[in-house]
Amino acid sequence: MLLKTNYWRQQAMELSEQLVQMRRHIHKYPELGYREVETARYLTDLLREEGIEVLEKVGGTGLVATIIGAAPGRTIALRADLDALPIHEKTGKPYASCISGISHACGHDAHSAMLAGTAILLQRHRRRIAGTVKCIFQPAEECPPLGGVRPMIEDGVLDNPQVDAIYGLHVTADLPVGMIGIASGQAMAASDRVEIKIVGSGGHGSAPQQAVDAVLVAAHTVVALQSIVSRNTSPHQAAVLGVGVLKAGYRYNVIADTALLDCTVRTLDIHTRQLMQDRIEQIVEGITKAMGARYEMRYVAGYPPAANCQEQVNQVVQASEATLGSESVTWFERPSLTGEDFAHFLEHIPGAFFWLGSRLSDGRKQHPVHHPGFDVDEDVLPVGVAIYCRLIEQELFR
Repeated sequence: MLLKTNYWRQQAMELSEQLVQMRRHIHKYPELGYREVETARYLTDLLREEGIEVLEKVGGTGLVATIIGAAPGRTIALRADLDALPIHEKTGKPYASCISGISHACGHDAHSAMLAGTAILLQRHRRRIAGTVKCIFQPAEECPPLGGVRPMIEDGVLDNPQVDAIYGLHVTADLPVGMIGIASGQAMAASDRVEIKIVGSGGHGSAPQQAVDAVLVAAHTVVALQSIVSRNTSPHQAAVLGVGVLKAGYRYNVIADTALLDCTVRTLDIHTRQLMQDRIEQIVEGITKAMGARYEMRYVAGYPPAANCQEQVNQVVQASEATLGSESVTWFERPSLTGEDFAHFLEHIPGAFFWLGSRLSDGRKQHPVHHPGFDVDEDVLPVGVAIYCRLIEQELFR
């Protein structure tokens, strides 16, 4: 028999102060992917104080907190990510990052706090669990192409006992607190990286005829690359190509001999993914040859597309409606062009990934993820805990 619909919301609300403390501690001391040593130590100590079994150094700096039920049964996994971004924080909050140039500008601090809170509540209710819950604290989500999931899988995170299904979430400023977003089937895109080095010939700024200006070649390349999505891909098939980094030059009166472009490519199917790779190289080759330069290019296939399983989608919807009400679910008709290495989990076991509304409600300007001013409404913390606990109740409670 399921508990009362508002039970987990009440339990999570009683944990609110601790959730905020956890989130702010992690936020204040961010660590980049593969280096989340202190974050992992903090969470390990906190969870072990609750009597939870914690396995350290899984996939490098990852953790697995295991709640073993009073009776045998299936194994369900929940996942949060630990790592921060190389972005200097500009929120001005008292709990802002203490580490210059690094911040939790993507909400992973909130994810970790919510999963820790979930583990605490489930441990207190373990006598009602028939089965096992694995709370996976994953490193390096922001570090494609390897990421943190594949090393954890190689270290056996889905084994002993074998995981039957997995759930993950991400906060989003696109929805208010109290709402979730989810897609049936394909949920997120493949996320690739392209590194391009343009090699010209340097010279004095007063004599451009004696040089091959790598800045000019790079500028033509950036503009031409945008034509791939607008003119080579189908209007019915989404794709993104963005140049995130362009570096060139030494001094105002020196013609640059090299330029570096670092790009992201997002696609939803194999055909478009290959088309993007082929057209990028054709354009770079053509422009550099025409302008007397040469190039070096590295196309790195990153995370695959992520596809939700319908059974687990139904479980998420049921948990959200029971926790937040019948109007709490927003259906995404089209997949997000974001990339997530959670997709590697979905290649091995059924699962679902959903978005949890965290839009600020205090009048502050809301910035998107990966912005120096990004922040979340901390009221989202008990909401995420309550939904996760309800999912486990639906799956494993007797």
